[in-house]
Parts: sequence; structure tokens; C-alpha cells
Amino acid sequence: MNYLLFTLYAILLAVLAFFTGEIVTFIMLGIILVALQNIHGTLKNIFKILKENKSPKV
Repeated sequence: MNYLLFTLYAILLAVLAFFTGEIVTFIMLGIILVALQNIHGTLKNIFKILKENKSPKV
């Protein structure tokens, strides 16, 4: 997914959180999602490095 779609979801959830009074929940979920996104990016980088360094066995 691209970041534009993530931004759209975040704005939609922010509006919903504002009207339902769940601002703290929205902020905490946002922090969790950012952390998960960072973990995902790191794992993708590790996988890419491992894939590049893997030598074929002859």
C-alpha cells in the first residue's frame, strides 16, 4: 500500500475518533502502527541483504 492511502485512512480515523471522543485511543493506535511499519521496513531490508549475500551452491 502506498502512503497516500495510509494518510487517507488516518484522516478518516481521526475524524471518527474526534466525534466519538476516542482521541487517546487514536494516538496510541497511530504509535503502534508507526512502530509496526518501521519493523516491517527493517525486516524487508534484512531480507534484501540476505538475498543478495546468498551464494549459489555448486
